[in-house]
Amino acid sequence: MASIRELHQQLVNKERSALEITTETLDRIEALEPKIQAFLSVTADRALEQAKQVDAKIAAGEEIGLLEGIPVGIKDNMCTKGIATTCASRILENFVAPYESTVTGKLKNAGAVMVGKTNLDEFAMGSSTENSAYKVTANPWDLSRVPGGSSGGSAAAVAARECVVSLGSDTGGSIRQPASLCGVVGMKPTYGLVSRFGLVAFGSSLDQIGPLATNVEDAAILLEAIAGHDPKDSTSLKVEIPDYTKSFTPDFKSAGGLKVGVIKETFGEGIDSVVADAVQKAIEQLKDLGAEIREISCPRFRYGLPAYYIIAPSEASANLARYDAVKYGLRKDADNLVEMYAKTRATGFGVEVKRRIMLGTYALSAGYYDAYYLKAQKVRTLIKQDFEKAFEEVDVLVSPTSPITAFKAGEKVEDPLSMYLLDLMTIPINLAGLPGISIPCGFDDRSLPIGMQLVGNVLREDLLFKVARAYEQSTEWHQRQPSLD
Repeated sequence: MASIRELHQQLVNKERSALEITTETLDRIEALEPKIQAFLSVTADRALEQAKQVDAKIAAGEEIGLLEGIPVGIKDNMCTKGIATTCASRILENFVAPYESTVTGKLKNAGAVMVGKTNLDEFAMGSSTENSAYKVTANPWDLSRVPGGSSGGSAAAVAARECVVSLGSDTGGSIRQPASLCGVVGMKPTYGLVSRFGLVAFGSSLDQIGPLATNVEDAAILLEAIAGHDPKDSTSLKVEIPDYTKSFTPDFKSAGGLKVGVIKETFGEGIDSVVADAVQKAIEQLKDLGAEIREISCPRFRYGLPAYYIIAPSEASANLARYDAVKYGLRKDADNLVEMYAKTRATGFGVEVKRRIMLGTYALSAGYYDAYYLKAQKVRTLIKQDFEKAFEEVDVLVSPTSPITAFKAGEKVEDPLSMYLLDLMTIPINLAGLPGISIPCGFDDRSLPIGMQLVGNVLREDLLFKVARAYEQSTEWHQRQPSLD
């Protein structure tokens, strides 16, 4: 499938119509979904109507924006008015959102064509998209393996070319980790850069919406479209959104060069040697492009995982308390109110969601708040301070995105601790509220993708896109695609 800019040019030149592009995309979804299972719902009628509106503008001689007529997938934890928003949970099985999230509203206004809602781990809790109540998404590179999570449906849909770009949400790595396992680009923006209004909350101080794409430029275009201040979100930042594509450069040999810090703590025990070797080669490539490479220590980096699994479940426990069978969603009949709560939540929530609710409720309970939650927040501050110190020395930090490549479906589902370790590299970035991007940097001996993570200082998405684009254009990893046809 062509890039956003290529498709835009085809539309402007009237080489193809938006209806043709959308129809071809929907046909591909229909053909591949029995294998991939990336979508929870396909919004064909809405997509075709949106495409016709774009074609009508072109026929009338009106200018169209870059995203008009572009097929987009939306993770099914973002509210879409009049369309089911399930969060891959039985408790929201029949919930139709009465309002539009800010990000989907922006894409709708930009003329993007929503082709469907993508699968995820229930309430975005997981690293493999095996925790969905409805289906298990397959990795397009090997259908017996997982695509990562929780935005596994969004990543798999892009990798399989079932849409041009997609939106995911990232609480502890849920955009970047599946991007790595599926061989696509995934960006988690600075906390507050993109509105969370209409995103079903998991961890409110950690959640952030971001783009998944086959190349860096498409990710930059999509982020620019959804970013910006939103008065409906109290955590939304009031900042100017630049044209991220203007930062692109072929190398770093001019304008003072680039200092890249390799996070020492992200290499060593627990990292697959094939992954480590691929990322080290990518670092050498950055050096060849003119970057100065330094080893940087973030000594509290390894404490990110235990701190996260106190903070995130605590916030989840509070956020998921609203699913009480009274206001909306699933309701199980019972003889009294307390029994109704218990039966509904026992039936409606899956195993992993229940596990995190219990962990969070325990950490917030009387007598344990100071010992667990408050201490975890203090560790979070120390992790943030480590990053602040690192950025006094370098411009960008680098690490593997995932410690391993895609694993077999069912291999880790009974071992939650092993699953949690998959987000070892990404979690500290969420705790610090920093932007991070995963880009393809190689393949293992089973032809499974490997991702490199670049981390920037607050609001330095422009720099991350610049570095990622230069690396991407000097390699051919992003040009490969899985053989599904």
